[in-house]
Amino acid sequence: MSKAPEQIIREEILALQAYHVPDSAGMVKLDAMENPYCLPADVQVEVTRLAGMAALNRYPDPAAGRLKARLREVMAVPERMELVLGNGSDELIQMLTLAVARPGAAVLGLEPSFVMFRVIARFCGVRFVGVPLEPDFSLDPARVLAAVNEHRPALIFIAYPNNPTGNLFDAPALERIIDAAPGMVVIDEAYHAFAGASFMPRLGHHSNLIVMRTLSKLGLAGLRLGVLTGAGAWLEHVDKVRLPYNVSVLTQLVAEKVLAYPDVLAQQAAAIRDDRARLADQLGRTAGVEPFASAANFILFRTEGAGRVFERLCSRGVLIKNLHGSHPLLENCLRVTVGTPDENARFVSALGAAVRG
Repeated sequence: MSKAPEQIIREEILALQAYHVPDSAGMVKLDAMENPYCLPADVQVEVTRLAGMAALNRYPDPAAGRLKARLREVMAVPERMELVLGNGSDELIQMLTLAVARPGAAVLGLEPSFVMFRVIARFCGVRFVGVPLEPDFSLDPARVLAAVNEHRPALIFIAYPNNPTGNLFDAPALERIIDAAPGMVVIDEAYHAFAGASFMPRLGHHSNLIVMRTLSKLGLAGLRLGVLTGAGAWLEHVDKVRLPYNVSVLTQLVAEKVLAYPDVLAQQAAAIRDDRARLADQLGRTAGVEPFASAANFILFRTEGAGRVFERLCSRGVLIKNLHGSHPLLENCLRVTVGTPDENARFVSALGAAVRG
């Protein structure tokens, strides 16, 4: 007699909900921290030409050598640091977690933060320790260090700036955590282009520091390319759990080509930073809305009855992220991605009406 899935699938997987991506057709889509700007027409022409010439009948370069060389240059990776590429940051988080998943191992993170840190730890059968942030979303170094000392985590994830709160943690406090950690400390810099701060120059000063980045927020979310950089002594083992050919032919070709135009990406990031400042000002002048300072390409804000406000926004054709109920510190919180000026204006208008009811 065949078994039921509930008798075969791991209990922690049965308890999970699949990651839900809402339908955004016909909506002003401001829920996923995407860059709202397309590539310039001349770059699009070059990308189209490359795609047409791609050897789709062949497997991609497993080492992605040319792309890594371009990434080293564009990201100013320090000498002697190695790179591992993934199908977005999610795959890199999974690779890191699998690599340390000994029986009894712990992964530590700050919360609220990127939900996949906790979810992927559960996928991999690893205990996750969440250290709560302060009510203002800052970290308490003493509390984090106490958790490190108690749980001795093999891996620590810290988003910098943090998602979904948008703030940058105190850099000296993070260095204390890195120095106290018994294993790898991964600084997730998904939003570095909007922050003006990075731990990349510190890689040579902390042997257990790993910096993780993605091209998704820069305007290449559809390519799904994540980057780990750090000491080869760690990354050579992480690379062992990378599946062969995980970065496609098209991703390698297109990413290498687009990264040859760093000024284009930098100009778009600068425009988003300017729009973020204007949007934050408008939110601050909207009755019943409390925005939080952000160093990313999104803004977290609190408003009474956030769930109702979210639904009213959806009914007006604007999709943002409802975080109410996801963590106690995020009570009545919503998160909006910085869009184009027109998208931002439509959101602010809809938000004012939604808050008024």
